[in-house]
Amino acid sequence: MKRPAPPGPASDPGYPALKAQVIARTGQHYYDDKDDLLYDRLRKRFRACGSAGSEAYRALLDRAEEGAAEWEALEAEITIGETFFFRYAEQFTALRDTILPGLIAARQTERCLRIWSAGCSTGAEPYSIAILVHSLLGDALPEWRVAITGTDISAPALQVARAAEFGRWALRTTPAEDRARYFLAGPGTAGSTRDGSYTLKPEFRRMVRFERQNLMGLLDGSIPAPATGFDLILCRNVLIYFREEAVLGIVRGLGRRLAPDGWLLLGHAEPNPAFAGWLLPVNLPGTVAYRRPDDPRAAPPPAPVPPPPALPPAVHRPEALPSAPPPPVPSPAPPSPPPDDLRARVRALADSGDTAEAWRAVRAALIAAPTDAVLHYYEGLLARALGREAEAERAFRGAIYLDRSFVMAHYQLGLLLAAEGREAEAGRALDNAVRLSQALPPDAPVAEGGGASARQLAEGAALARPTRRRA
Repeated sequence: MKRPAPPGPASDPGYPALKAQVIARTGQHYYDDKDDLLYDRLRKRFRACGSAGSEAYRALLDRAEEGAAEWEALEAEITIGETFFFRYAEQFTALRDTILPGLIAARQTERCLRIWSAGCSTGAEPYSIAILVHSLLGDALPEWRVAITGTDISAPALQVARAAEFGRWALRTTPAEDRARYFLAGPGTAGSTRDGSYTLKPEFRRMVRFERQNLMGLLDGSIPAPATGFDLILCRNVLIYFREEAVLGIVRGLGRRLAPDGWLLLGHAEPNPAFAGWLLPVNLPGTVAYRRPDDPRAAPPPAPVPPPPALPPAVHRPEALPSAPPPPVPSPAPPSPPPDDLRARVRALADSGDTAEAWRAVRAALIAAPTDAVLHYYEGLLARALGREAEAERAFRGAIYLDRSFVMAHYQLGLLLAAEGREAEAGRALDNAVRLSQALPPDAPVAEGGGASARQLAEGAALARPTRRRA
């Protein structure tokens, strides 16, 4: 006799309303087309609460007393919290060599720095910033007021962050000598006896405090007004989970909370030409950052920063991935589009924060669909996120070779070349992005542009164009 199939989203009449409520509260657009995954995570909470299904569980969430605690548990269940120390070495190079030294110099009078790590998960990012600030200020640190705040929607993640105890995986790019410099090996102060754990030293821990906060509060005004005047805000690999309209509202809200000359740093795949409407994009080696000038539209883009010296021992590039010979870009031919699930799988893995697995997936997808320009474009974004600039350039050029009208491939290639100081080539790529955007209806969305219109893309590409140095 066949056992009945376990209940799923299709057989639970209350699921659509519950799903809509969860996404509206958390902003987790990631689950829009992942009903089986979301329902699997919801079912864990059903079992924990003794709920028969979505309707009963939704009633529990709406209860005044029990609902708040259950929302916390659910938000922790559906949040993806992959993180590790000094993630994306190129961005930490920019922080060490350009962003933080400039802020320190500008704040010499008041000797105060305010930094916000939004979506900090278990704390590796704000603690990495604390280590970096501690190193840059050196003996002058006691004379400064340094306030680093980490926020996240997941209460369990913040509990781990406050304990400041990490396993080997969170330190996977940190060599032994740096682990000894910044961490105490062995059981942590939280009473853990976990083998191979590392507890951050007190001088770095006390520089960071943590708060539970939902970034959707930037849209409804529930994030307190005093949360303003930040010299640096990091919101990396968070926006990929939100709908485009929410992303624009969140970034606008982050920009309003910057000090007039403050900096905003996003994840590698998250910059959007539309942001140039209220923030100034700044090309730095290996990344793009944003500033809030007094007049974002009038301020000229700064000249590209020269490539920095090698990183100190405290910061290291991500671990090497299993390498495979890159597939050659074939001669253009009428492409047969790959099945939708090839692109969808790559997107899902990238959205989940598993960049390494997404990289492997896109390489496998390109074997099945070698003439698909969009897959080459995804390969370029992932390669750049992994610090593999040469492969990223090859992939973007491959996408352009297959589809010369691919606006975003020209745009991302231009950003990459500008970050490497190749100004003439960057200018040509960005000019192509401007020209192709202007050939489209101004309000038309740009393919793979994250919701940006042709007008916004043209303006963003023009602003990102390197300013040529004069002799």
